Amino acid sequence: MCAMARRRPNPENAEAVAALSRPAPSALSTRSRPPSGGRRWRWLAAITVGIAGVAGFVACSSLDRTVVAPPHIAGAEYIGDEDCSICHEDITAGFHSASHARLLAQSDNALGSGCEVCHGPGSLHSDAGGGRGNIINPKQDPTICFDCHLDIRGRFLLPSRHPVTDPHRVAQGGMTCTECHSPHKGDAMPGGGGVSALAYNEECLRCHSAQRGPYVFEHEAMREGCNVCHDAHGSVNDKLLVARNASLCLRCHFQQQTGPGVVLIGGQNHADFLGRGTCWTSGCHEAVHGSRVSSSLRY
Repeated sequence: MCAMARRRPNPENAEAVAALSRPAPSALSTRSRPPSGGRRWRWLAAITVGIAGVAGFVACSSLDRTVVAPPHIAGAEYIGDEDCSICHEDITAGFHSASHARLLAQSDNALGSGCEVCHGPGSLHSDAGGGRGNIINPKQDPTICFDCHLDIRGRFLLPSRHPVTDPHRVAQGGMTCTECHSPHKGDAMPGGGGVSALAYNEECLRCHSAQRGPYVFEHEAMREGCNVCHDAHGSVNDKLLVARNASLCLRCHFQQQTGPGVVLIGGQNHADFLGRGTCWTSGCHEAVHGSRVSSSLRY
């Protein structure tokens, strides 16, 4: 208790004593005291919503300090990026062009804002002249990427997903985030994150070579990018599809209902076909990526 709070008014001053004995007005005074019974819960709910509303203003854009907990290595301290370039000059030379270079900050409290954001504090690694057990390698444990990319972590928990989240599978040659994303040079998004669908597709076709083609009759969706139909990180639908059944195809292929029991797609009535399953399993358009024999995308 501070000295100001320990002071007591002169007992001879009756008015001061009376004032001290009265409760100070506050947000929880008698007039605004929480009601009893069922109304009490509504009052508490209103307070909770108010607190949540204030918390909604806490974001990277509204604070001047770090809001993401940096990686931790027992016994190590943050030392900055200068020591990194001594051994890893081949990486640091092109890092200025990387998307992650935006994490760099120039200030007295900027330690840990560059390489150490992903690799952890580097003092032990630097003092030992390198090594594998004294630094974090996201290529071996991609879960470090999820410290920032929380939405992607959620997608990798969906039923259909690329096998990235399990470090044990990564150690056995499984996938990591760096299979598709470049953390040290250039844009982290495949194809530059823009409209260059062919460049985006190249990342997928390095593994999925059977879908590369060329085809005599290509599916035009391939020109727009694999992500038109697939969510590369995860989906509730089979095969990483962004929609299920015919709903996926109808995102692009216009349907027209001209009368009862008539659904025209591409000028042909598909009313009887839509109930058989997906467009690629009902015996019609199995070669969804392209065909060498049929303009209707059949094998």
